[in-house]
Amino acid sequence: MVRLTKIYTRTGDSGQTGLGDGRRVSKTSPRIAAIGAVDECNAATGVARQAADAESDAMLARIQNDLFDLGADLSAPQGESRLRVAPEQVARREREIDAMNAALAPLTSRRLPGGAALAAHLHLARAIARRAEREMVALAAAEPVTPAALHYINRLSDHLFVLARAANQADGTGDVLWVPGASRQL
Repeated sequence: MVRLTKIYTRTGDSGQTGLGDGRRVSKTSPRIAAIGAVDECNAATGVARQAADAESDAMLARIQNDLFDLGADLSAPQGESRLRVAPEQVARREREIDAMNAALAPLTSRRLPGGAALAAHLHLARAIARRAEREMVALAAAEPVTPAALHYINRLSDHLFVLARAANQADGTGDVLWVPGASRQL
């Protein structure tokens, strides 16, 4: 278990930060960009939980824990004996997506981010998850990234999208549909 007795260390004052394996890297490195985007997704997920019912809150709590696992995975290079995202975590996201999606009408149009408060928060978390995925893919082009970590972040954005649709359905708001060219009309 992590125990922090002092929050500031001054070790990052020069623009460097420490990885889980003790290496010091620039705060602008691709690895730190990926970890930061995952952290932002976790924070946005925490905001979404404030509007969630008990079942959605439980799913989002598991996701937040998984996102800390993902951050730990990213904080150390391959080969280190650190916590790694496991295929079972990806499989759980897929099962939950399939279960939620089974109760939704098929997609017939693009959805705009919005609707119920929970759905709007989930769409924001989804967009941040997509950015985290882009950062992780960029990192993977230069350094090793656990394959399951990449799979997880890809499934997470899908999960958040489907959960947002389910939240809109449960709220009675319904999805906010994109109407191509609608603002061109007078």
